[in-house]
Amino acid sequence: MDKLDGQVERVVFQNEENGFCVLRVKVRGHRDLVTLTGTVPVVNPGEWLAADGEWLVDPRHGRQFKADKLRMSKPDTLEGIEKYLASGMVKGIGKEYAARLVRAFGRDVFDVIENQSGRLLKVEGIGKLRKERIKQAWDEQRNVRQIMAFLFSHGISTARAFRIHRTYGEKAIEFVQRDPYCLARDIRGIGFLVADQIAMKLGIAHDSDLRARAGLEHTLGELTAAGHCAYARNDLLSRAAELLAIDLQIVERALDYSVESRRLVLRADREGRELVYLPKLYFAEIDLAKRLAALLSAPHPCPKVDLPRAMAWVESKTGIQLAPAQRRALGTAVRSKVMVITGGPGVGKTTLVNSVLMVFKAKKLRVALCAPTGRAAKRMAETTGMEAKTIHRLLQYNPGTGGFVHHAEHPLECDVLIVDESSMVDIVLASQLIDAVPLHAAVVVVGDADQLPSVGPGRVLQDLIRSQRISVAQLDEVFRQAATSLIITNAHRINRGEMPEFPEGATPGDCYFVEADDPGKALQLIGTMVKRSIPRRFRFDPLEDIQLLTPMQKGELGARNLNGMLQELLNPKGASIERFGTVFRTGDKVMQTENNYDKDVFNGDIGRIGSIDEEAGELAVLFDGRRVVYDFNELDELVLSYAITIHKSQGSEYPCVLIPLHTQHYVMLQRSLIYTALTRARKLVVVLGTRKALSLAVGRAESRERTTTLAERLQEYVSAPARL
Repeated sequence: MDKLDGQVERVVFQNEENGFCVLRVKVRGHRDLVTLTGTVPVVNPGEWLAADGEWLVDPRHGRQFKADKLRMSKPDTLEGIEKYLASGMVKGIGKEYAARLVRAFGRDVFDVIENQSGRLLKVEGIGKLRKERIKQAWDEQRNVRQIMAFLFSHGISTARAFRIHRTYGEKAIEFVQRDPYCLARDIRGIGFLVADQIAMKLGIAHDSDLRARAGLEHTLGELTAAGHCAYARNDLLSRAAELLAIDLQIVERALDYSVESRRLVLRADREGRELVYLPKLYFAEIDLAKRLAALLSAPHPCPKVDLPRAMAWVESKTGIQLAPAQRRALGTAVRSKVMVITGGPGVGKTTLVNSVLMVFKAKKLRVALCAPTGRAAKRMAETTGMEAKTIHRLLQYNPGTGGFVHHAEHPLECDVLIVDESSMVDIVLASQLIDAVPLHAAVVVVGDADQLPSVGPGRVLQDLIRSQRISVAQLDEVFRQAATSLIITNAHRINRGEMPEFPEGATPGDCYFVEADDPGKALQLIGTMVKRSIPRRFRFDPLEDIQLLTPMQKGELGARNLNGMLQELLNPKGASIERFGTVFRTGDKVMQTENNYDKDVFNGDIGRIGSIDEEAGELAVLFDGRRVVYDFNELDELVLSYAITIHKSQGSEYPCVLIPLHTQHYVMLQRSLIYTALTRARKLVVVLGTRKALSLAVGRAESRERTTTLAERLQEYVSAPARL
């Protein structure tokens, strides 16, 4: 093999998933920089490189060195040290401070930062805060590089090394060597299969009990991610044995151990079927049912109401005559401690909620309003004229305990709690919310039971209704004004299993269908419609007003591909950074993909990238005008959101919704999906794709069933059926 030594001048490209890189290297004896390709866990400009490989002539890029082995070391020249420090690998050191540090300490600068950081204070512009930041970033970088090298030596992606370090600290390698499956349990983005690869390389046996337990828990975790709160014992065992390719008896032994050590819960339901739960979900169902039962057993906080007079007063104040179902529901609201208001679009849920609010406020009751997402809370505030918060902000995260400030021992200060968009509240959040309601208070749960269920496990709204222990006001009459909207009438048609109707030719309307059989043609049409056609005809802003909602992440018409296309179309220029396979650019629409209590941003929040600071290694996003800063290594929490999945759109509304619908989305096509997408639009819907795909979606009534036992728990703890 040929050998090559030199200093890295520039990192042209590096894939963080597999370590492949293209480098420009200064090599003694070569007048021009040498292009080198190879694989290395991490590399920065200024580092010294030693490579074994061969010289090749690439047809497009010319002569280059293809390295089979690469070894990196810290630079020892002053020029290399300065370039290394200025590369952005240590936060707090940019080009200017790198030059100052090298002037002050020369070749000893690395030792000074690592072992004598107090001397940094002698450098102009470095105070105590910057010194601490530099030392902390240096130590973290050193530890992370060790973790990267360890993972890389086992053929595993290094892109999650920072998250691993953040979770386990300096003992990360020790943790992983002891139980590599901890990565799948604790680290977002590292699944069981990746952890299993590491385990195999570390010599853990294919049929070991450790692997069987991890595989069993992983299998149940995947099922809960699909919405189940529990799963049938025998079906779970079969799935796990198939995944692991091991004998069923080994998995049964693993289940016995996990139940005995309380990592899993095994219980029989009323039919005698044995169900396996994750403890968090098992206790969430029980705690929610018990708390609802306790609420129902206490008197209503509302003083006695003369209903006929109250209704007449509400109608005179609003100028709206309540429908019979609304009048009955208003009567229920002042008598029932817990009630559900449900119905589709245009049936008067908002009018009813406002009427209920008027009565409660007239009786001097303290009312709290909340919804699962920021957008839903904002819309609730607009329609009620009162403050509304997200559930997380209402409960207030406590970083000291890792839980919420408000709970049973420190309840919310309210007499009535109204929860909107409840179809998207999962079992854990529902349990935490109801736990914080004072026992004297009443709860009104509002939502559309025909929408998609929550992204998280459970089907809380449907189970409350199904239990027949909670009073339910079902609104189904579409009001005259709403009936003029094709968005609303088509949503109800879809819900009944009927094909929607669209205007012919140039007939005006608010719900259109555009035929596009070929996915490539559909992609081009989407670009044209978002950039030109819809803005010109309907005066919508492409970035602020138009939202693409697609059934899937993957595929030509999936969110990932659509986001790449729309980013280039709508926001092609500006400062950018690439992380975790995504290019983030100032001005981009982005969405938070997990709850981050420290930053006070939550799954589904959408914002715009305001700035990118390469020297500080930080990116700032504006969420409804609030600036939130992300370290570059935290950008796996964000995705582009020019296009999002329909599931992620729950609880939000947009002026204009564009829905690609094609047979390539076959596995996801179902009635509740297209119904949910349609009802996200306020003013305009355009469905683009094939009528066959639309017909398939409308015809599939079954929203994949979820195994939950909340309804049964309520029937167990609440003795009498609810009466309106």
